[in-house]
Amino acid sequence: MKAHRTLQLLVLVGVLGVGIAACGSSKPSASATPSTSAPATSASPAASGSAAALITHNWEKFFNAKTPVSQRVALLQNGQVFAAVIRAQAGSSLASSATAKVSKVTVTSPTQAKVTYSILIGGSPALSNQSGVAVLQAGTWKVGLASFCGLLTLENSGKTPSVCKSAG
Repeated sequence: MKAHRTLQLLVLVGVLGVGIAACGSSKPSASATPSTSAPATSASPAASGSAAALITHNWEKFFNAKTPVSQRVALLQNGQVFAAVIRAQAGSSLASSATAKVSKVTVTSPTQAKVTYSILIGGSPALSNQSGVAVLQAGTWKVGLASFCGLLTLENSGKTPSVCKSAG
């Protein structure tokens, strides 16, 4: 059963990577960072308790296929660079059953936090207790590039995709 879940995860991560070729040569620009944020996504860096709650909310929202692509792009550090990847995975039936569950958030600085999370497929853990990073960018706590690119690298047989190299 564990091998089956691992296979499901690899397929899911593969779906995440479908758009890599389409945006692999994309370069981030100064305007790549969305400047708008909804009230539920912004935080005062000093309020670490509320920051942890916002990070959890935003992280789980980003990994929820029911969240519109535009919002998911806005919840990823430098998300515009990855818009094609996020759009490509949005149409996958497997991605539609994937979610993330945050189990711990530790705010490590006013602009960064460590996140422990699991990827679930149909509500069952497929990848448990992963370490990730959240960043405060433009007033919004977002899934860090290191975390998202880590998943894309897993899908790419351990090789960092060019979109992750160019995103920075």
